[in-house]
Amino acid sequence: MFAVLKTGGKQYKVQAGDILRVEKLVADAGETIQFNDILMLGGDAPVVGAPLVEGAAVQAEVVDQVKGDKVINFVKRRRKHSSKRTVGHRQKLTLVKITDILTSGADATGVKVATGKAAASASSAATGSDDLTQLTGVGPAAAAKLEAAGLTSFADIAALSEDAIAAIDAIKIKPEWVEQAKELAQG
Repeated sequence: MFAVLKTGGKQYKVQAGDILRVEKLVADAGETIQFNDILMLGGDAPVVGAPLVEGAAVQAEVVDQVKGDKVINFVKRRRKHSSKRTVGHRQKLTLVKITDILTSGADATGVKVATGKAAASASSAATGSDDLTQLTGVGPAAAAKLEAAGLTSFADIAALSEDAIAAIDAIKIKPEWVEQAKELAQG
């Protein structure tokens, strides 16, 4: 049995035991991930999705995070007053080993869904935390410090009193953050 899956803007035909190099996924080595964008299932009774096969999935184990081969782009303009430019690039990739092809019941497995960087914020929304970087002046570093202090949602920040703000040593919380958090918590 084989499956055709889509990830990173590319399509791959896979079987159990195959090792793939796909665009970087948010997962560590040894984790089990699941690809839910299945375009086709092949075998004795092929199933073609329209555009996806409902309930189908491919489970894989992350082997390693690697870099692809170096690609060099060289531009040279001929004649007088010419210029040369060289730019290199190495794409970040994830090495995965296909372990199982599920024809149905993919929703009930509880395995981490394979996602790139952009979908990482969607997974944090599913766990009940808010994107604290929406507050003015809060970047990724400040958001990490707030989460380390136990403040993961706008409601947590909005409920802070002046005494509680003074007690938090990890980061200096500005009063305008509390006001913005109240507005964002309401909707």
